[in-house]
Amino acid sequence: MTTARNEPGPGPALLAPLSIRGVTFRNRIGVSPMCQYSCTDGLADDWHLVHLGSRAVGGAGLVFVEATAVTPDGRISLGDMGLWDDKHIAPLARIAAFLRRMGAVPGIQLAHAGRKASCLPPWEGGAKILTPADGGWITTAPCPLPFSDHEPAPVPLDEAGIKAVRDAFVAAAKRAVAAGFEVVEMHAAHGYLMHQFLSPISNVREDAYGGTLEKRMRLPLETADAIREVLPVDMPFFTRLSATDWVEGGWDLEQSVIFARKLAAVGVDMVDVSTGGLVPSAKIPVGPGFQVPFADTIRREARIMTCTVGLITQPEQAEAVVAEEKADMVLLGREMLREPYWALKAYHGLGQEAPWPVQYGYAVKRR
Repeated sequence: MTTARNEPGPGPALLAPLSIRGVTFRNRIGVSPMCQYSCTDGLADDWHLVHLGSRAVGGAGLVFVEATAVTPDGRISLGDMGLWDDKHIAPLARIAAFLRRMGAVPGIQLAHAGRKASCLPPWEGGAKILTPADGGWITTAPCPLPFSDHEPAPVPLDEAGIKAVRDAFVAAAKRAVAAGFEVVEMHAAHGYLMHQFLSPISNVREDAYGGTLEKRMRLPLETADAIREVLPVDMPFFTRLSATDWVEGGWDLEQSVIFARKLAAVGVDMVDVSTGGLVPSAKIPVGPGFQVPFADTIRREARIMTCTVGLITQPEQAEAVVAEEKADMVLLGREMLREPYWALKAYHGLGQEAPWPVQYGYAVKRR
């Protein structure tokens, strides 16, 4: 099925609706998936409802639930959200329904952390790997190469393990549909498992899942293809990608373009373009909009829609990205933490009437 790429009409491009398959986003502003490390046994609770719901009230067109683990050992931490069991559906369905009620499209990112799993939450030490004796677990990856020198080596996945991971993503996607989400995203960025298979730095296998670019892409592409098969035909499917490792000899933009073309061929509608996360030693030139050029290149050369992230803080900055067709959507993370009503303020800043909820609108519009 072809995907509609809507051209922005009169008025600010950032605030124009966007239709993909059977879903229409009220604007091009999205809330990026942001881990809260606040679940027990993977279960979403009232924190997640209020945290995510406030961004929908705040006018965003798309609100992503955080990276949601497809297996217990795929969690970054014990506090990660999960979708490996049917018991996770009901609390997530409550959140998805509220986001939709507030006018936002509910999206969920499905993830497996691979060798970056079994960590403490950031406020308790972050990257420190917990051993089974400490309440953690043995991590898995393409190869026995740890994320950093002070960590234990992960266990390489054999072909049965690879199939189990693929099947877990598919099962989680089915649960996401049952929970009422309208966008599913596969996480293949930030040094997590799918990215670990893609990068020649973390994947030095010599079998059918490593070595050449085609073989390194095999698991992410097989998984994306299998997820697309179980999603409704009218549901958009995104993939988050780190466009570069920021390390010589690693995953780079040229490979990302090739990968994005292949994602499009198996039915991915939009590439959510980020960078980095594979190795702790990467030198990243962080600055306002520093990842936009990657989304721009992938959009043009792979001929697929993209969204962009990374130090986008001002409405005028986000407007320029969409108006200049460097990306089709803009996702915000930290800025949405600072200001849940960023999207409503963007309407005002760009000279438009803000779609305040009726419960607030009668008061804030009063002169």
